[in-house]
Formats: sequence, C-alpha cells, structure tokens
Amino acid sequence: MEKKPLTVTALNKYLKYCFDHDVNLQYLFVKGEISNFKHHGSGHFYFTLKDEFSQINAVMFQQYAKNINFQCEDGMKVIVEGYVSLYTQGGTYQIYVSNIILDGLGELFLRYEKLKEKLAKEGLFAPEHKLPIPKYPKKIGVITSNTGAAIRDILTTIERRFPLCEVIVFPTLVQGEYAKDDIVKSIKKANLYKGLDLIILGRGGGSIEDLWCFNEEEVAYAIYESKIPIISAVGHETDFTISDFVSDLRAATPTAAAELAVPNKADLMLYLRQVKNRMNQSIINNLKNNQVRLQRINQSYIFMQPHRLYENYYFRLDKYLTILEKNNPLTQINKKQESLKLINERLNYYFEKRYSTFNFQFKKLMEKLELVNPLSLINKGYAIIKKEDKTITSIKELQNNDKLEILVSDGVIYSEVKDKEVKKWNNLLKKQ
Repeated sequence: MEKKPLTVTALNKYLKYCFDHDVNLQYLFVKGEISNFKHHGSGHFYFTLKDEFSQINAVMFQQYAKNINFQCEDGMKVIVEGYVSLYTQGGTYQIYVSNIILDGLGELFLRYEKLKEKLAKEGLFAPEHKLPIPKYPKKIGVITSNTGAAIRDILTTIERRFPLCEVIVFPTLVQGEYAKDDIVKSIKKANLYKGLDLIILGRGGGSIEDLWCFNEEEVAYAIYESKIPIISAVGHETDFTISDFVSDLRAATPTAAAELAVPNKADLMLYLRQVKNRMNQSIINNLKNNQVRLQRINQSYIFMQPHRLYENYYFRLDKYLTILEKNNPLTQINKKQESLKLINERLNYYFEKRYSTFNFQFKKLMEKLELVNPLSLINKGYAIIKKEDKTITSIKELQNNDKLEILVSDGVIYSEVKDKEVKKWNNLLKKQ
C-alpha cells in the first residue's frame, strides 16, 4: 500500500508531540560546557551546551534568566535544569532551561531538590500548618550569629520601628559543620522561653555552601515543630532555602524580616491620630444631635403646658367612679365571703373524714408489721441465733466449735457449738 506523503510541518509537529509526551524529556538535568553564549536584548539566554563528543542548543527565557545571580560565560562548566522539545519552524530540538547551576554546586543542588520533594510530600510546606504572625509582638527571639551585620540590622530596625518590643538574642552558629545542630538547639531553647511571641531565624547573604545549614532536614523539622511562629530571614533574595519553605513567613533579608515582624510606630501614631480625630468628631456630632433633640423637647407642648399630661387621667378617674357608684362593691364582697365560708366548711369536713380513714388504715398496717417484727418474737421468749452476722435458720449451717451470738430480749449470749442433733419439730411437739 502506497503511503501518503507528509508535509514538513506535519512531520515536525508529530516529532514535537513525541518529545512533549516523553516523560524522560520533561524534567531532566544535563551537564556540559557553555559555548556561543548570547544574552539577547529581550533578556533571553541563547547558548550551546556541549561535551567532548556532542552538543545541543539551549534557550533560557527572561522570566528564568533574571534569577541567575552569576555571569554566564563561554567555557563555564554547568548543570542545567529543564525539558527537551522541538522547535517546529526550524526543525531543531533544543533544551528549554529553567535553572543553571555551576558544576561544582551540582551535587548540593540535587540534594536540595531531593530533600525539598521529600518534605513537600510529608506536608511540611502546607499552608494549613503555618502559624499566624502576631500583629503587635511584645517579645521577639532572634536566632542568628551575635556578630555580623544581620543581628545589627534586625536590632536597629526593630528599635526604629517598634521600640516597645523586647528582643532576646539566641547566639547561634549559622555556618559550618556544627551550625545545623546549634540552630536546632536554639529553636528548642526559644520555644521554652517564657512570653516569646515570635522568632526570627536567619543570617546575612552568602554562597550556597555558606547557607547550607538552612537546607538541612533536622533544621526543617525543628522549624515545623516550633510552637512559636518563625520568620525565615536568610539573606539571599533570589534563592529559597528549605527553611524558607517550612517557616511561617519568609523574608528576603534580615532587615525585611524585622520590618515584617513589627509594625511601624509612625504608622501606628498616624492611625491613633486618625482614631482620635474620628472619636472627637463623633462626640461633637453626638452633642449636636442631642442639643437638637433637647431643643425640640423643650419646645414640645408637654413642657409648655404640663397640665395636659394628666387631663385625660381625670376623665378616666371620673368614669371609673361613676361605674363604682352604680355597682357597690360591698355587696359583691359580702356574697363572696358567704360563698367562701361554705367552701371552707366543706373542706374541713372532707379533711377530717379522710384523716380518720387514713389513721385507721395506718393502725391496721402497724398491727400487721408488729406481728412480723422479730423484736416482738424475742420479747415473747424466742431468740435469734447468728454466726458471723448471718442469721442461722437450719442446723445444717452449723459445725462443732462454731462461735454463736444468741440475741434475746435484753441482750446477747455468746456461745459455742459442742454438739448438734437433727430433730423434727412436728414430732417433738406431738410428744409434748
């Protein structure tokens, strides 16, 4: 069967489809050397990435290129991050770069990406776990080196903006092999400090190696487990550390962190003046309104002719007096008293009758209770035998040497079983 020929455009579109749907080409890292580098006026980077035997064209668009904080040059060894696709008009495939890392930092970057992905899956970056930053903190803890520009910038900024706030410094290593353990220790120590409202954690800028302690897993978990909100203030505006993602708020620099942590006293004073002015104006308006109301009340006919208030009551009183004269209440009262007397006599009669009935029934019940009262039986010469507070009703319940209590009408007899003999009371009574 003869195949229908494709147009060049159709072929290139098909090849682009193949590139774009290959998962292995959608996110990858490629290591190589930059050559033919060109920084276009539009802000895009165009260059070739090559090794000893091959090369591939690369493009980095302006929105990604602006984040690169070093000067790219020919001959530079790098690792690029991006995806591979086909440019249909030129019929060439190339790598579309989203990030460039110097080759010496490639291993650290890969560790960073792997940890970032792991912690994201565990929910450490989730917004629902972020604590709110207090609007007016009274005490702020600063975890950083007690020497250097970062601590000075934080202290001077807070003092300038909100001098009412107290700052507690937790001197901490923020660079080097032991920095991560010291940071974790300081975060835990700050959480135990009484009355602390907020923590600023960070340092001034530096290389990725200098900032690496803020990319450690132990530090990330310490920030996540903190009961006090934390502002990350690692002074590196373009790159994010793991600490930035976990913290409750990220600031680009230590100074920016201090500005986010406290309000500006000038703004507060302006706000208070505005509130004061609104309150004064509100009071003035209320006074004016009340003065108008008072003037209206003073001019009302009630104040001008107060006797008119009770004129209607005079008429109503005369009306009721007329009705009372026509219907003498004394006659009605006498009738009601006679009726009440009869009702009272009937109630007394029924009460006495019911009382006699209940009293008779009560006496009968008392007589019945007296017949079964064990104390009555004792008074007639009978006794109650107990062993260990249990009443004995059968000889089968006793053994020789058992200790007994015999209750009679005027006391208790303590005895001991020497012997026992089973007898039938019916036969015994017949013999008697």
